[in-house]
Amino acid sequence: MNSIDSVTLEVADPTAAARFYSDAFGLDRERVRLRPSDEPTSGFRGFTLSLVVSQPGDVDALHRAALDAGATRLKPAEKSLWGYGGVVQAPDGTIWQLVTSTKKNTGPVTRAIDEIVLLLGVEDVKATRQFYVERGLTVGKSFGGKYVEFKGDPGSVKLSLYKRKALGKVTGVSTEGSGSHRIALVSPAGPFTDPDGYVCEAPERKPDE
Repeated sequence: MNSIDSVTLEVADPTAAARFYSDAFGLDRERVRLRPSDEPTSGFRGFTLSLVVSQPGDVDALHRAALDAGATRLKPAEKSLWGYGGVVQAPDGTIWQLVTSTKKNTGPVTRAIDEIVLLLGVEDVKATRQFYVERGLTVGKSFGGKYVEFKGDPGSVKLSLYKRKALGKVTGVSTEGSGSHRIALVSPAGPFTDPDGYVCEAPERKPDE
């Protein structure tokens, strides 16, 4: 079964971005990598990254840390039908959802991250689902033409698909945008470019492989 090993964010200033992600989220640099890019991009880049945590207090802790580190609040952290969460935009332009499926705290507050989810906004969920299935990814959950979630190996980045307009509504931003997505997926399924222009690269081989 193929899965997404990591993602690479293409940013204008990797040093500043690395400082933000360390201060805000303490992110695992093996799963979320950075590289310089000056590719033109404007407006909504079509995707979000989600940090899934265990309880609302953890969401609040990440939300505060992100804002203190220079993020912009797109949606405040609050309860919803599905749980509790908020949305921020990093200084490099990446949109992050900070979420939990629970509505009550059950333990000490931490900033521990249980899962990283890449949510791609796509035009045709069914067609893009089939595209990824043909490249060895396995569907975990599917809700018709609205949402698809693929299975992933432990420690991988979970890939999900959502309608682009719906994703914009979730994040509170306009879905207008053009230019580079400013992200690359890394997976044994690569290299390829999917129907919506998202690029997937093969993992780099180590010298002894």
